[in-house]
Amino acid sequence: MKEFKFKIEGQEYVAQVDEQESGAQVTVNGKTYSVEVEREAHTAARPVKRVGVAAAAAPAAAAGAAAKVTAPLPGNITKILVSAGQKVKKGDLLLTMEAMKMENNVTAEFDCTVKAVVAKVGQSVNQGDVLVEVVGDAVAAAPAPKAAPAPKAPAAPAPKAAPAAVPAPSGGKSVNAPLPGVVIKINVAVGQAVKKGDVLVVMEAMKMSNDIVCEWDGKVAAVNVQQGASVNVGDVLVIIA
Repeated sequence: MKEFKFKIEGQEYVAQVDEQESGAQVTVNGKTYSVEVEREAHTAARPVKRVGVAAAAAPAAAAGAAAKVTAPLPGNITKILVSAGQKVKKGDLLLTMEAMKMENNVTAEFDCTVKAVVAKVGQSVNQGDVLVEVVGDAVAAAPAPKAAPAPKAPAAPAPKAAPAAVPAPSGGKSVNAPLPGVVIKINVAVGQAVKKGDVLVVMEAMKMSNDIVCEWDGKVAAVNVQQGASVNVGDVLVIIA
């Protein structure tokens, strides 16, 4: 059984995932959900969902200051794209790791030079383990602008509540939320034809952007969420006919 701890909008969650032959048992804050996972008839592995993960290092570093890029969550290192002595820019991809059946891109948070690559391909890491050591590059200091009176920020709108679930039509297949999060983008509409691998919905969870992809060819029968809606594990996002 794997356990994950994370915060969403200030609220703490503890998720325990018990993988089984036919799916998984997911327990979030004491509430257990049964998650069904469709298996392919052939032996080819299902494509992993790709998400972007911000490197767990300081958001900025002074010239010559050392910093450590750490694992944002437990997983396995699948690819290393940098080496010692290499210069990288903010946003450059350092390595990829697989966690929770998703491929995560770990990127640089600032311009820097790679001091050492600690992780190795195939290595299992825990949250907080050091992956790469870097040294901040010099950045020309810009003159500070004159302070202007800050306008009053409008009150942030409350997140939209998820709409009532739409039952799947006869023969329809539902695409469910793999973990709690917030819907930040919807790429399809009712009646739209989709192919296996198309991105249906993008949701933010555990400070990561997750692409929810279609696993079958078909047509969108219903879109069961709205942009900004908060969803829980197993909530129906889209129904494919």
